[in-house]
Amino acid sequence: MKHNRLGNSELYVSEIGLGCMSLGTDKEKAVALVHQAIDGGINFLDTADLYDEGLNEEIVGEAIRGRRSDIILATKVGNRWEPGKEGWTWDPSKAYIKSAVKDSLRRLQTDYIDLYQLHGGTLNDPVSETIEAFEELKQEGLIRYYGVSSIRPNVIREYAERSNIVSVMSQYSILDRRPEEEILPLLAEKGISLIARGPVAKGILTGNGAAKAEKGYLDYSKEELSALRAALLRAGGGSNDMAHTAIRYALANPAVAAVIPGASSAAQLLHNIDAGRAQALTSKELEAIRSLSRSNRYEQHR
Repeated sequence: MKHNRLGNSELYVSEIGLGCMSLGTDKEKAVALVHQAIDGGINFLDTADLYDEGLNEEIVGEAIRGRRSDIILATKVGNRWEPGKEGWTWDPSKAYIKSAVKDSLRRLQTDYIDLYQLHGGTLNDPVSETIEAFEELKQEGLIRYYGVSSIRPNVIREYAERSNIVSVMSQYSILDRRPEEEILPLLAEKGISLIARGPVAKGILTGNGAAKAEKGYLDYSKEELSALRAALLRAGGGSNDMAHTAIRYALANPAVAAVIPGASSAAQLLHNIDAGRAQALTSKELEAIRSLSRSNRYEQHR
């Protein structure tokens, strides 16, 4: 598995990571999947305190026990869950971030987090205070680096200009090419890496994705998705594997350090790992894919 440097950090992540949100709550099954991922060459695991009210972090912590030094561990903060209250509240305050990191460390059974990410954000947040919290956590040795997980170009721009983020996690796929216009050029200029989530677009860009396309996706109708899926199979190179084509498309941009497809079964996981052995798309194939799909733009997320 190829490893890429994450921004200007000392972290080298497998180009295919594991998005742990889809692991589920069956602890034994989930731990086995994480072990299989690591054995298959994945060293980059991404979770969040939000997932299953902390249970996901607990599962990841259990899975990496004894293998911590082999793993680049990422988690997220900012969504506050309070017992007795329904749902989550957004809290990017310094006090909350510095408190929440201790809970994540406990659940993950580790004394440091490689990549701590702000899990959202708007321009109404106390950005200077949020940055200060992450910088202090670095100084204290509780985190090694920090980033943001956001699809808001203005928020990403703010952190890229004012902080020492090494990464931005954002949705990016053939069906969601919005980062190509505003985000990827900015990150390339600043030496910041993109971590691409959703590279197979909720499973639509897989061999079994026809049913998942029934409700459409972003501004694509189900009819448009059906036609696009057929065209992508013809344009996707020698493997004729749509998921591999989708993953390789996201990885083709030099600002992308890793993709993090989810996996809820061993078959899905192994198929994702196999994309690491697939040939990179040629410039001709990339051009064909871009001509078939839309270069969409962020409209609401600002």
